Amino acid sequence: MFDTDTFLTTLYVIVDTFCKTHLPYRRNKPGPQPSLTLSEVLTLTLFGQWARFTSERDFYRWAEHNLKAAFPTLPDYSQFNRLEREHQGALVAFFRYTVEMARGSWDIYEIIDGFGVKVRNLNRRGRGWLPLSADKGVCSRLGWYFGFQVLDAVTSEGVITGFGYGSANVKDQTLAETFLAARAQPQPGLASVGAFTEEVYIADKGFPGREWHLRCHLEYGASVLNSPRACDPEKWPEWLHHLHASMRQMVETVHQKILKVFRLDSERPHTLGGFNARLTAKQCLHNFCIWLNKQVGRNPLEFADLIAW
Repeated sequence: MFDTDTFLTTLYVIVDTFCKTHLPYRRNKPGPQPSLTLSEVLTLTLFGQWARFTSERDFYRWAEHNLKAAFPTLPDYSQFNRLEREHQGALVAFFRYTVEMARGSWDIYEIIDGFGVKVRNLNRRGRGWLPLSADKGVCSRLGWYFGFQVLDAVTSEGVITGFGYGSANVKDQTLAETFLAARAQPQPGLASVGAFTEEVYIADKGFPGREWHLRCHLEYGASVLNSPRACDPEKWPEWLHHLHASMRQMVETVHQKILKVFRLDSERPHTLGGFNARLTAKQCLHNFCIWLNKQVGRNPLEFADLIAW
C-alpha cells in the first residue's frame, strides 16, 4: 500500500523518464509556454482517473487543495483540459510504453473482447454532445445504450496490450477486423491497438465464422480461437469449453477494473477528444498499477488498497 505522495511521485518519475527518453518535447506553437510540462500533464491526467474522484472536475478541486506544492503552476480547469487533449499522442505513446513495462515475457495468447460504454441516457431527447461519433447499440452488460463499444486485447496477467473503439452499433467482427488490420499494417492514427503479435487471440462467441477466421489469418496473420455456438457443426468437449471460459475470465476482470476502479462507467464526455484522452489514460493507469504491484510483490490486479487515501 502506498500513500498518495509516494504513488504520485513514482508515477511522475516513470512518466518523466519516458518523456525525456522517448518524447523530446518541441513546442512549435507561438505564444507563451504552457503552465505545465508534458510530464506534469500526463501525470495529473493519469492520477485523476481513479474512482476516488467522482469526475475530472472533482479531481481538479482536490488537486487545487492538495497538490499546489508539487505543481505550483497548476492552471485553471479549462486550460488543463485543453492541455490534456493536446497531448493525446503522448498519452498513446506512454500507453505502449506501459505495455512493455508490465507484460510478462512468457505470454502465449491474448484475450480479445469488447464492452459497451454509455455516454448519455438512452431516453433523453436530442443527440447529445457526440451525435456524429456515438450511437445506439446493445451489449450484454447494459442492454440498449447510447455510446461506444471498446475493444481490448489482454494478456493472461491482465495487461492491456492494445485497444480501440467505435460507435455502439458497430459489429464485433468489424471492430475486431479493423483492430487486427491496424496491428498488421501499423497506422499512425491507430497506434493504440498495439504491436503485431503471432500469439493466438482467445475470443467469445461474438466472433464466429470460418471465412472470417481464415481471412484474419491470411490477411493479418492473426489466429482467432472462439468456442463454437450451439448451431455450429463443430462441437467441443465439455472440458475444452471450461478451459476456454476460464482463460477468457481475465478480460472480464480487466473490464470491471476499467469501468469501476477507473470510473469509465460514469464518464459523460462532451467531446470526442475528451473521451479519447480519458479512455487512453485509464488504460495507461491500469498497466502502470500492474507494474507497480509486481515491483512490490503484490497480486498484479490488486488495485483496491494500492493507495491509502
